[in-house]
Amino acid sequence: MAVQTGLGEPRGPWFVSPDLGPDGRGGPDGPSGGGAEWSWRRRLLAGLAVVTLSTGSGALAGGWVAGRDGVSGPAAASAAPVPAELVTAAEKTVPGVVSVLVGGSGGASATGSGFAVDSEQHIITNDHILAKGRGEVTVELPDGRRLAAEVVGREPGSDLAVLRVPSSAGLTALPLAKPGSTRVGEPVLAVGSPLGLPGTVTAGIVSALDRQVRLGDNRHRAVQTDASINPGNSGGPLVNARGEVVGVNTAIATIDGNGSIGIGFAIPIEQVQQTADTIIGKGG
Repeated sequence: MAVQTGLGEPRGPWFVSPDLGPDGRGGPDGPSGGGAEWSWRRRLLAGLAVVTLSTGSGALAGGWVAGRDGVSGPAAASAAPVPAELVTAAEKTVPGVVSVLVGGSGGASATGSGFAVDSEQHIITNDHILAKGRGEVTVELPDGRRLAAEVVGREPGSDLAVLRVPSSAGLTALPLAKPGSTRVGEPVLAVGSPLGLPGTVTAGIVSALDRQVRLGDNRHRAVQTDASINPGNSGGPLVNARGEVVGVNTAIATIDGNGSIGIGFAIPIEQVQQTADTIIGKGG
């Protein structure tokens, strides 16, 4: 497949990062310089493809591309040991997390994750899951039941969407962390359905806050984590040791599209809460 360059609509795991210089402003002839150093940096940036969706068969079917606005800053930390508190946090979180499937009777054309945020069974997920899929939206509950979901509203600019399922779902609403309370170095869990494996929990730490990334055509400030995130995790919660949601897992950086390398990005809870409140307020 021919190499794609530049920003645009998601093209799957082969779509590469924008041609940015190390300072995020120029190309190889920009003020940052050129030569062998730029060539090496360009090849590295070209490998930062984001893979965030999986098909019903588990194949890597699509995704978003995250291009960092610069290459400076601390590298992702190595995987952290798992504190005992995270075991309790996982037990509290998994009952509120669902798989999101978009497609008709012939099988899902896009899959991801989501989580309940209130007693009315509103579910937060990523908008790009709905955008990539075709057909009705279904959620798979932790107990294996599948229910049709209503799309309450979508906000492509923030890559968030809200679904709702009948009260019979009985999902546990997950608490949201207080704005501004997330700290670099604190342990976190990513919970979701990577590669169609529901209820999967991975552990790591918050590697950075306010990380500037580009997802598709939009620029975002993201929470960076080294918790393992893979296709199908999109829309699932990133939670702290108290079981509070600190972000919505949305993207990963990969080298040559070869899976998680410990650099994942989540939409911060401040943006999530603001967007969800707006959508739910409008949609009921």
